[in-house]
Amino acid sequence: MKAAIVIFIAILLFCCVIPASHAQSIVGKWQLVKQTSCLEEETTLSDTTMEEVMDDMKSMSGATPQVLILKEKNLAEETTKIASRRQSYNSKAFMYRFTGDALHFLDKKSHIILESFTVEKFDADSLIISNAARACETKVFVRIK
Repeated sequence: MKAAIVIFIAILLFCCVIPASHAQSIVGKWQLVKQTSCLEEETTLSDTTMEEVMDDMKSMSGATPQVLILKEKNLAEETTKIASRRQSYNSKAFMYRFTGDALHFLDKKSHIILESFTVEKFDADSLIISNAARACETKVFVRIK
């Protein structure tokens, strides 16, 4: 009887460990490569006026890449890289919770959800998320490390 229980536990552990070892980890450095907003869908401006507004908004954001660093223990950091240096500036630390189909950003001290995103696509080198409150806002990231 004891041997049967030991074999059952061993089989159960084997079945649980193999799938878990093949699961992808979201931990790493992710660079924002594309971002869309709801402004494109909600305006009634002409195409040329809309393009001018979008160009103005893009020029204000700057050309420096934004990097999202997702670390172990659900710690995260968002940075803006300086183009010619290894250092970053405008660093913001927070926590995250990843469930596979959702990504939540939390306040580091209170653990209150600041923003929630629906995961549209997640694989080894890309992550596409859309804002849970405004599905028309999407962010496309590529893994850089």
